[in-house]
Amino acid sequence: MGKYICVLISILFVFVSCKSVKTARAGEANFKLSTRQLIKENSRQAANFETLQAKLKINIIQKGKSQTHSVSFRAKKDEVLWINATFSVIRAMVTPEKVSFYNKLDNTCFEGDFKYLSDLLGTELDFEKVQNLLFAETLYPLKSSEYSSEVDGESYIVQPKEQQALFEIFFLLYPTNFKVKSQQISQPKTFRHLQIDYLSYQEIGAQLIPEKIKVIAVEANEETIINLEYKNVSLNEALRFPFKIPAGFKKIELE
Repeated sequence: MGKYICVLISILFVFVSCKSVKTARAGEANFKLSTRQLIKENSRQAANFETLQAKLKINIIQKGKSQTHSVSFRAKKDEVLWINATFSVIRAMVTPEKVSFYNKLDNTCFEGDFKYLSDLLGTELDFEKVQNLLFAETLYPLKSSEYSSEVDGESYIVQPKEQQALFEIFFLLYPTNFKVKSQQISQPKTFRHLQIDYLSYQEIGAQLIPEKIKVIAVEANEETIINLEYKNVSLNEALRFPFKIPAGFKKIELE
């Protein structure tokens, strides 16, 4: 599990509720919005909170093998993400400055930047981008002057008016609540593709937040799939984020 910690912690910044109400397809679809109106409605749906804690079920599928883990997760918006496995065997913390974790199973530890995560998911990431991804906000800011939209089936598709030659971006939005349905970033020449699907949303108060997320990262012929499910969530409580690498642990380099 240790070598997956960076990618696991990166996709933890999502918040959910004990009571699950699927709302992604609720309400009446509206396909009549202009790009400017669509982006404005999407912005209005942005959720807001200060802290979160939850039990998180993580399923990883890679090279035909599947792993499932349940961990504790805490977050303070814009400042820190924290994960703790059973008996504190593995603990990780991410801040805007660095990614850190240690593993008591083999007495190893890691401290570094977002390079490993960026390489693993096939696109340049930092704390802000990861946070946006996990809030079900677009990875890149939407500006009506730079993006266009069209209707395709049951979704709005939003994309840059001019796609970059080496980097293609697509955002799919639900026509019922204007939340993100999928984010897709492709680098065709390097055979890299990152797709984040927001399979369902739930309502907490007046806010819509993700319930289940599926992350698919493809590079050449290798595919990694990560499924998330959140339980027993509480918001805006006073939280601590204890983290100290034990003495004598061996620092590792992630390839």
